[in-house]
Amino acid sequence: MALIVQKYGGTSVANPERIQKVAERVARFHAQGHQIVVVVSAMSGETDRLIRLAKEINPHPDGRELDVLVSTGEQVTIALMAMAIKELGIPARSYTGGQVRILTDEAHTKARILDIQADRLLADIAAGTVIVVAGFQGMTERGDITTLGRGGSDTTGVAIAAALKADECQIYTDVDGVYTTDPRIVPEARRLATITFEEMLEMASLGSKVLQIRSVEFAGKYKVKLRVLSSFSENDNEGTLITFEDSKTMEQPIISGIAFNRDEAKLSLLGVPDRPGIAHAILSPVGEAHVDVDMIIQNTGVDGSTDFSFTVHRNDYQKTLDILTQSIKPQTGAREVQGDCKICKISIVGVGMRSHAGVASLMFRTLADEGINIQMISTSEIKISVVIDEKYMELAVRALHKAFGLDSENSLIER
Repeated sequence: MALIVQKYGGTSVANPERIQKVAERVARFHAQGHQIVVVVSAMSGETDRLIRLAKEINPHPDGRELDVLVSTGEQVTIALMAMAIKELGIPARSYTGGQVRILTDEAHTKARILDIQADRLLADIAAGTVIVVAGFQGMTERGDITTLGRGGSDTTGVAIAAALKADECQIYTDVDGVYTTDPRIVPEARRLATITFEEMLEMASLGSKVLQIRSVEFAGKYKVKLRVLSSFSENDNEGTLITFEDSKTMEQPIISGIAFNRDEAKLSLLGVPDRPGIAHAILSPVGEAHVDVDMIIQNTGVDGSTDFSFTVHRNDYQKTLDILTQSIKPQTGAREVQGDCKICKISIVGVGMRSHAGVASLMFRTLADEGINIQMISTSEIKISVVIDEKYMELAVRALHKAFGLDSENSLIER
């Protein structure tokens, strides 16, 4: 018997039929003697519908009231799910985030979990009740409803698992695990049986949409065993297990996956005087505008000037371009501002890089052979990221997937 937290995304509970299918899966686990806590998202499309409704009233709705509105999506799902489980003869009880007492900070629409008071849940679990918890939401110390940001139900599931010291947190979604890359781009992409937390964290931060990055961070911090499965598969034992690296017992593949992100834009300040503090002078106003900067490159020329380039999310492109043009360029004496919102970032990820030379060389040679120019490069112990022209993205992903043998399980292993 194990204590298992199962999180189901919006597509898994999109309509009454799918909710009943989830209830049947929960019933199978319950019949095996497991203690089950179910965390659910709003039904597919419901959160978007509620946000559109809010913007019909106010194009820029107040964060507190928006949280009150969008949190109702999960409240509908937990009630329907509890009804469906009870219909199968299993005791069930639904809880909103506030009823559980998922305590968050006051950052409305993107709150962070501070604490979970799990006493009520533990009492119900001990009594044999299946608990159904609303994902994506919590409550401040003052009693205000908050939401955790897009994908926040993943974080709720992992946080509940940590608070309950669950044996496993299972994330059910519309894909059956973590793949070497997006199968829609590369049909030969393979599902990974296991992936390390380090690799999954990089994949999530670099554009993989399977798991919300905060949920992976939470799972790694609190040592929560995490598994990604498909709610549309009848096999409950497949999926991808996200584990802690054990180099003594595991041969690690050189590269585990390729992530890509279209939501990138590059900005360059050319001919900036090369003096101490210039990077701060450029990036401080950008940070004050709440724009996150990703990759940064600075090149020093022979004439005592420097070219400074960095990437931001594409949604922040125009705002950042305006800051550079209207404020930073005249203040720094830069010669020119350039911008490009038709780029993408491609990254190869793998803990095997630590002990294997030539990974970067193979990546760069593969792109060169395809005639793809690299504009920016960023590296860490387990990843290499490059910025290229967006029109070459699919070609680059396919070429790299083949070059690193990701379509063949045997060729992955370091020999």
